[in-house]
Amino acid sequence: MNYRKFGKLDFDISAIGFGCMRFPLIEGSDNKVDIPETVKMLRYGIDGGINYIDTAYIYHGGESESIIGQALRDGYRQKVKLATKFPAFRADSKDDFDKFLDEQLKRLETDHIEFYFMHSLDRNSWENVILKFGCLESAERAKKAGKIGHIGFSFHDELEPFYKIVDGYDWELCLIQLNYLNEHYQQGLEGYKYLEKKGIPAVIMEPLLGGKLANLPDKAANIFKEANPERPPAEWAFDYLWDMPGIATVISGMSTLQQVEENIKFASRSSAGMLNESDKAAIEAVKNEMLAIKTVPCTKCNYCMPCPCGVDIPRNFEIYNSLATFGNDFRSKTQYSALKRDEHEKSANNCFKCGKCEPLCPQKIKIADELEIVKLTFDVN
Repeated sequence: MNYRKFGKLDFDISAIGFGCMRFPLIEGSDNKVDIPETVKMLRYGIDGGINYIDTAYIYHGGESESIIGQALRDGYRQKVKLATKFPAFRADSKDDFDKFLDEQLKRLETDHIEFYFMHSLDRNSWENVILKFGCLESAERAKKAGKIGHIGFSFHDELEPFYKIVDGYDWELCLIQLNYLNEHYQQGLEGYKYLEKKGIPAVIMEPLLGGKLANLPDKAANIFKEANPERPPAEWAFDYLWDMPGIATVISGMSTLQQVEENIKFASRSSAGMLNESDKAAIEAVKNEMLAIKTVPCTKCNYCMPCPCGVDIPRNFEIYNSLATFGNDFRSKTQYSALKRDEHEKSANNCFKCGKCEPLCPQKIKIADELEIVKLTFDVN
């Protein structure tokens, strides 16, 4: 494992961090986590040198933190730094900060959390939750009490509010979405450069866009293959980020033991400034190829779920994106038909445009409109 400086913090962080939003599920279950396999994966990753675990209050329907608490028994807690997040979007009063934090400490089976983020900040939550309810003052009190070590925020909005939030507090770290397709999305590269200028370490989420950048269409994949046949698409996506010196670590939501093994191997080959000019040209060519494909920017984070209408929103978008990317009409139609045949129909046909999902989406997708396109694409009446 290679390690990187964590800004001004006295801690060397593993180049890859373990994201805890995409644990393996029990096959045939209704999104139930395979806890024994998850514990095995987390401990394997830690034994392989991963020392940063990233979770949140809402991940896996609220189960993620408790599962991590189980995985970090038997001495594993002492080997890692924990990061979790205050669910600002669920706060209704000044008392909620301490309420959520104490619950999270209990779930994680620990008396302290090293890195505590204000979760998924945007213009609205910054002004109407964080500032209104004095969350930063509460965080500072918790820090003095030893419950949290460092205060940061994760972000999902445009560049203008990003600057405002960064300048609004003396942050110790920041979690942003960045990859070679998202250079001009949300805060984008400009936001990363601003963090670097201010000396705030950047932690990166969605390096593979929910797996999209690990499974490229043939034309894009061949560009990478010609540039370096030994480097798989996922590693190219990680290397794009590890090349940047201001990035502290890259969070990967791993769902299989094989992914953990591969990511540790990729991280062991990483370093700042690792890409040469031909590497950068290959990434630029793949980026242009991928941006030409019209897809829904869903990362399968599941923040929009459960849907009151029973629609499996991420799965609908996944099937639609697969059709747009790979063009396998028969396979995609078969998969969509399976959603309709489900005992509780989960296809886009069931969307009644209630609008409850859209404020929850970090990608700001107009979900009802996109589901209508999905429905029309598959010609379902």
